[in-house]
This record gives sequence, structure tokens and C-alpha cells, in this order.
Amino acid sequence: MPETILVAENIKVRYSGLPVLQGVSLSVNASETVCVVGANGAGKSTLLRAVMATQPVFQGRIVFMGKEIHRLRTEEIVRLGIVYVPEEKMLFKPLSVEENLLLGAYVLDDQSQIQKNLEFVYNLFAPLSKRRGQAASTLSGGEQQMVAIGRGLMSNPKILMLDEPSLGLAPILVDEVLDTVRRLKQTGMTILLVEQNVREALDLADRGYVLQTGRIVGEGTGSELLASDVFRTAFLGL
Repeated sequence: MPETILVAENIKVRYSGLPVLQGVSLSVNASETVCVVGANGAGKSTLLRAVMATQPVFQGRIVFMGKEIHRLRTEEIVRLGIVYVPEEKMLFKPLSVEENLLLGAYVLDDQSQIQKNLEFVYNLFAPLSKRRGQAASTLSGGEQQMVAIGRGLMSNPKILMLDEPSLGLAPILVDEVLDTVRRLKQTGMTILLVEQNVREALDLADRGYVLQTGRIVGEGTGSELLASDVFRTAFLGL
């Protein structure tokens, strides 16, 4: 049986008293890529923020590697090994590519490990290795997304949560970003992915969940979800 890394049980989240997540439950196993899909406003990003404790959980619990984390501070959650790459990227644009990447390693003390992680990121994102000293503000949107993901990888995450990594990118860059996710998956990394390119995301994921108006309305393998009536209803309105 695969080891379960992350479990959300009956999560409820409110904004200004209004329900956003209404009893959401999901799990992610070690070395598994799990995708959460849904229309805009379904609550996908809220779910990831709840895991990171940047959005309070009103009811339910979140367990990471056997430890309840929904009452911990965000910094404690990061130190446990959960990394969240938000859709906003949140780069320090006056700083160089390498300075931004090194900020992601603040939880590590081993300088040799930090250098290994840096080289891993540069091997994964070859364009960044040529722009180490370049200000993040001068990069293209696709390159900035590479820096955002690379910064997340610098801390040796036990699970990497990606929130709409292809948002706002040109189609050719969307393919590059999703190919990066696929390569990370091949390394055995555990990934929880929220992605607007639903078919492509479900194609690369091991399993997926469909979120609709704050509730999980379907789950299964990518091919099962793409062929399901739930998918047709949630995305095509049929």
C-alpha cells in the first residue's frame, strides 16, 4: 500500500461568513501527482491556502505525514516539508534569479545541499542558468514561473503544491510548464496540482478531483474523470 502523505477531512472554509469549501476531503499518496480541477470560483486555490494555514479552517482537519497541521502556523508547515507555489508567483523582482531561488532555501542549513538544489533547478530550467544574475523583473512570464517553481524546489519539499502554474502564459509556454510538472513527477516528487488546462492536467496526473461550488463532485483517474458525466456537467454545462 502506498504511504499517504496528505489528507484533508471534511474541510470547511468561510470568507466573511460565507461558505467557500463545504466538506472537502481528499488524499495524496507518496510520489503521486494529484490534480484538483474546477471552474473559476470553485474553491481550488482556497483549498491549497487552507493546507498552508493562510486561510483558516472552520471545520475538519488536515493531516500531513500523520500530524495534524491545520492549527499550525504557516512557517511551521513549510518546515515540515509542504511548499506552495501561488498563482501570483510573488517574486522579489529587483533581486536576481539566483537571489530569488536562494530565498526558497531559508529552511536549510546545509550549504552543500543548497548548492545541489540550485544545480537541480538550473538543470530543470536551463534558461535560468544563463540568467543567474539577471533581475527577475526582466524575465518573461514563463521564465518568472520557472523561478517561482524553482524557488519552491529549493527547500527539498516532501510535497509540492502548484496553483495554476500556467495561468496567463502563451500556449507554447503552457506546454513547457506542464512538461516540467511531468518531469518532476518522473523524479518521484509528490505533487498537488491546481490547473486551468483541465484535459492536460488530468492527462498527466495519477488521480484527480473535480471541485464544484466548494464541494468534491467527482474523483478518479484522469481518464475516468474525462469520460465522466461529472466532468461534462462541471466544465461543459451538459
